[in-house]
Amino acid sequence: MVEERADVRQAVRIFKALGEPTRLKIALLLAEERNLCCTSMMQKLENIAGSTLSHHLKQLTDCGLLNLRKDGTYIFYSVDRDVARKFAPYLLE
Repeated sequence: MVEERADVRQAVRIFKALGEPTRLKIALLLAEERNLCCTSMMQKLENIAGSTLSHHLKQLTDCGLLNLRKDGTYIFYSVDRDVARKFAPYLLE
C-alpha cells in the first residue's frame, strides 16, 4: 500500500508538470529526440529564454520524468521512458 501512495504522489507531480504547455512541448520534444542540451532545445523551441527553459527542465527532472547526463559543461536531457510509459504514455505515441 505504501508503494501505491508513492506512485500516486509521483503521478500528481508529473501531471502538474505536464499541465503547463511549455513543459509539455519540452517533454514531447525530448521524447522524440533524445539527449538534447539546452542550446539545441532553445533552437528547436524558439521564443524561450534560457532561464525559462532551465526552470521548466528542473520541474520535469524533479518529478522524475527526465533523465540528465553531464558531459563537461553540457547537460543532456532525455525522457525516462519507463516513467513515461507508466504515467504519461501519450508522450511516447
